[in-house]
Amino acid sequence: MAEYIFAYHGGKAPESPEEGAKVMQAWMSWIEKSGAAMTNPGKPAGVSKTVSSGGVADNGGANPISGYAVVNVGSMDEALAIAKGCPILDDGGSVEVAELMDM
Repeated sequence: MAEYIFAYHGGKAPESPEEGAKVMQAWMSWIEKSGAAMTNPGKPAGVSKTVSSGGVADNGGANPISGYAVVNVGSMDEALAIAKGCPILDDGGSVEVAELMDM
C-alpha cells in the first residue's frame, strides 16, 4: 500500500447556505464512499502566499491549492479512481494526485 496526496485546485465557494449544505453533503458522501482508503480527509485551504528566493508574494502562484486529502491504496490507478469521484470536479476544479514518498 502507498499513500497518495490529493491536492485540490480551483472550484468555487457556495453562494448560499443551502448550496453550502448540499456541497458539504457531496463531500461527506464521497469521503464515506472512499472508505478506509481515505486516511486523512484533509481540509480546505485559505488564502496562500508564495515564498521564493525573491521574497513573499501575496498569491497562490500559478495554480493555488484549495485543499487536500490523503488516501492509502495499492496503486496510482486506485488513487485516480477515487479522485475521479471528487466533488470539486463538479465545481470546475481539479485534483492533482501524487504518491507520497518515504524518506
